[in-house]
Amino acid sequence: MAEITAAMVKDLREKTGAGMMDCKRALTENDGDVEAAIDWLRKKGLSAAAKKSGRTAAEGLVGVASAPQVGAMVEVNAETDFVARNELFQAFVAEVAGLALSVGADVEKLKAAPYPGTRHSVQEELTRLIATIGENMHIRRARRLEVRQGTVATYTHNAVKPGLGKIGVLVALEGESEHAVMETLGRQIGMHVAAARPDALDVASVDPSALEREKNVLAEQSRASGKPEAIIAKMVEGRIRKFYEEVVLLEQIWVHDGESRVKAVVEKAGLRLTGFARFQLGEGVAKTDGGDFAAEVAAAAGINVNPGEPPT
Repeated sequence: MAEITAAMVKDLREKTGAGMMDCKRALTENDGDVEAAIDWLRKKGLSAAAKKSGRTAAEGLVGVASAPQVGAMVEVNAETDFVARNELFQAFVAEVAGLALSVGADVEKLKAAPYPGTRHSVQEELTRLIATIGENMHIRRARRLEVRQGTVATYTHNAVKPGLGKIGVLVALEGESEHAVMETLGRQIGMHVAAARPDALDVASVDPSALEREKNVLAEQSRASGKPEAIIAKMVEGRIRKFYEEVVLLEQIWVHDGESRVKAVVEKAGLRLTGFARFQLGEGVAKTDGGDFAAEVAAAAGINVNPGEPPT
């Protein structure tokens, strides 16, 4: 019997995309013959993942999970929307979201974590799922928020099941209010975030490079008026305030009433909003389909994303 080394297993994994334990068994069953092991895996349907790894995966699901004072969110992509309705895929996304509560937001650590109820890793379970369903899939990103005293509320839009949908939001609220009160407000803020798409929590959190670009653009636009530089500076300052209202969560107009600012709503409740996260399925890689998730969220809640315009 040939000795099966770690290097042999690694090599077979790279060639086939099959799980580590499957590769080891294939080599054992075929006395270390790599080519025979590849055929063995192909016959078992366990090497199919490698053939699919180059295909674009922009569909799938966003999964959210929560526990006392902590929340987590993951995006797991597949090739078609059909897979999002597959119960095996849904169960996998929900399980990985739950794991992120303790493992954290590092995707590589998530992949290496033991998959519950098995003797293999999350990545190996995903490889098995790829072979079973027949589509390329991958864990794209993860996020985790925690509070010392309060709650991390969750919101899911276009949910196929509780905690699984096409847009996911985490909202971290600190304070001493009743849990039910914080959960309700947190969900409302989550719906606001899903619709209004803020980039930063507060003014101090705005990306400095993005702010500088905005100032430069506004300054050039203002110079076209021919006004003195001192006047231009004041014009830019006024427009930057409007920029903050568009991209900063606490400065945005509360979509639920079209009048209050988010920071005023949170302060009135005696709470502090300390963080948020928003995942939209396929963001940055999705194929254009003409859909507008922000508008869908607003319509579902009966709210108006653009205050001053009549609700549709």
